[in-house]
Amino acid sequence: PRQPAKTLWYDRPRYIYLEFCVEDSRDVKVVIDDQRLVFSCKNADGVEFYNEINLYAKVLSKDSREKRSDRSITCFVRKWKEKVAWPRITKENVKPAWLSVDFDNWRDWEGDEEVERAMVEQYAEV
Repeated sequence: PRQPAKTLWYDRPRYIYLEFCVEDSRDVKVVIDDQRLVFSCKNADGVEFYNEINLYAKVLSKDSREKRSDRSITCFVRKWKEKVAWPRITKENVKPAWLSVDFDNWRDWEGDEEVERAMVEQYAEV
């Protein structure tokens, strides 16, 4: 049986960030379409995780990436329209129980673009 992974998200001027909280993940698959993200993996115990998100707005799938660590898989999804805030991550105005705002990373955008660019470049190098 599949279950959704606990997911944190936050919004930035150019990207939406999603963190799928699965430790020791394997068989990680992330598919990002223009308006949808599908995530799946297994953990060390063989539990299958699956999340499907119909995104709030259109994204640039070719400019989107993911990075796996021992504790989670982070996706940064390039917005189609930069500098437009997303009030939520999902198209539907319903928040799934497994989805939460990452308040540790949520902040005002003022002067944030350089920080964001550095973060994305850091991820891309790994």
